[in-house]
Amino acid sequence: MRIARSQKRKPKRTDAAIADVVHRVSAEKLREYVQMLAFPRHYEVDRQANIRARDMLLKLLHGFGYKPVLQGAYHNIVVTSSGAEERPYLLLGAHYDSVPGSPGADDNGSAVAVCLECARLAKEHDIGSTMIVLFNREEDGLLGSRQFVAYLASEPAWTIAEAHIFEMVGFCSHAAGSQRTPPGLPMVAAPDVGDFLGLLANRNSNAIAENLLTLAATYIPQSPVLALKIYLGIEKYFGHLLRSDHTPFWEAGIASIMWTDTSEFRNPHYHRASDTPDTLDYVFLSQVTKLALARVVSRAWL
Repeated sequence: MRIARSQKRKPKRTDAAIADVVHRVSAEKLREYVQMLAFPRHYEVDRQANIRARDMLLKLLHGFGYKPVLQGAYHNIVVTSSGAEERPYLLLGAHYDSVPGSPGADDNGSAVAVCLECARLAKEHDIGSTMIVLFNREEDGLLGSRQFVAYLASEPAWTIAEAHIFEMVGFCSHAAGSQRTPPGLPMVAAPDVGDFLGLLANRNSNAIAENLLTLAATYIPQSPVLALKIYLGIEKYFGHLLRSDHTPFWEAGIASIMWTDTSEFRNPHYHRASDTPDTLDYVFLSQVTKLALARVVSRAWL
């Protein structure tokens, strides 16, 4: 394993088209999306609330101009945009359920908010070859994403070139000692300040992570981004690396990156009733969204 940092990457010349889209990310809209979903919505314990969350997301995506599809028994929500040339999709994904009793603002309303803002701007700017998936039942053993990835094998129209899975991306702290390292990981030079976005990549996605570090240096230079690059398939030996919806993609050999604020290793409200919208940093969340859009636009407009 190796940690790579955006602050050690040389920025490239800014592309005006990418910069224009990135500039349009709205922190207020991100806050609105998080607040909209800030209620317990576990699939079984809070069943009606889970359905309510699903229906709110469907209505919002319809309002953006999409035709959402419900996929699988657990109602994953899928929207796509296609450009003039058909090509494999870049997928942005996040789970919309929460644990029982938690409003789940960071886990995982923050990640859903990133996907929604990317969906809004991708539609407004006619950015093709993008798929956005909001998974259900992540908190029940990744059931929704596992069902989705299994379905991909029988649906040739949904070919995925790369998947970006967002898992708690809204909590930031600038205090010394605010960041802990997951136990058991053979890492060196891990930071102790929780002010960075973390990217988790493996042998199929390390090159994408490297591109994201350069995009971060170019378009969000004030925001540190760290990528934990994993080699030789050793991720299967470390449970902390396999806790979110990127895991089924890794298991299927699909290039995938998990984006995170590192959950309980930074956020004291993890899986608690105190995981509320007022605990999040919406400037930090905006920077995450800008980086995601930079990747979406740069790939779509190559």
